[in-house]
Amino acid sequence: MKLLMIGDVVGNPGRRMLERTLPRLRAELDLGAVVVNAENATAGAGLNAAHAKEIFAAGADAITLGDHTWNQKEFIGQIDAIDRLVRPANYAPGCPGKGWRLVTRPTFRFALVNLVGRIFMQPADCPFRAADAVLREIPKDVPVFVDFHAEATSEKVTLAHYLDGRVTAVVGTHTHVQTSDARLLPNGTAFLTDLGMTGPYISSIGRNLAPVTKKFLTGVPARFDVAEGPCVLEGAVIDFDPATKRARAIETVRVREAQ
Repeated sequence: MKLLMIGDVVGNPGRRMLERTLPRLRAELDLGAVVVNAENATAGAGLNAAHAKEIFAAGADAITLGDHTWNQKEFIGQIDAIDRLVRPANYAPGCPGKGWRLVTRPTFRFALVNLVGRIFMQPADCPFRAADAVLREIPKDVPVFVDFHAEATSEKVTLAHYLDGRVTAVVGTHTHVQTSDARLLPNGTAFLTDLGMTGPYISSIGRNLAPVTKKFLTGVPARFDVAEGPCVLEGAVIDFDPATKRARAIETVRVREAQ
């Protein structure tokens, strides 16, 4: 069985790239399921219900989020009504939404977990302890896929080894730069430090170059709008055995539009 996890969708260009590309990928790669990180899908920061519906219509089976979960204020009142969507499980108790869900496909089901890092990020509960708590709740007979939305490579690598053998895959999101370290860990968990992004690549990780450059040159705060232009879709396919819950392979995916 193959499951594709797609890196951060950035704004309207990223959503359109997903809509153009995902149906073909599902057929060509013979995918059993698709998980999309959509925490930048609405205006580059956060998500709303309308855009979640677009992403499901494009072919996603489930959605993960990250540190921009609450940027779209209306989403606080919408999140509980959206099935097959997870926000970081290590947010404070009492937050709306769920940190993990079971997702059912015609031939198998899987658990999807979202966590957010703490290094160079906003305050959150410990992702390691949150993962332990979530795994005590998840049925033991289902494969588990973890989207760890974090900045620091060391935090991602360490959590992956901490969960090795207990989950099917740990993939990182947030940096918007796909890494080259896709591999199987010693106890059968697939790992990739970062999936990359789905959005305009002539940009600063999806944002217009001019205001970002000015901010670096002057230090003066600026509004960073989503860039336009040709897009890339990045992610990774995890080949796994639903019976044993072990990963068999992980390979990165990149579809880039011509300039």
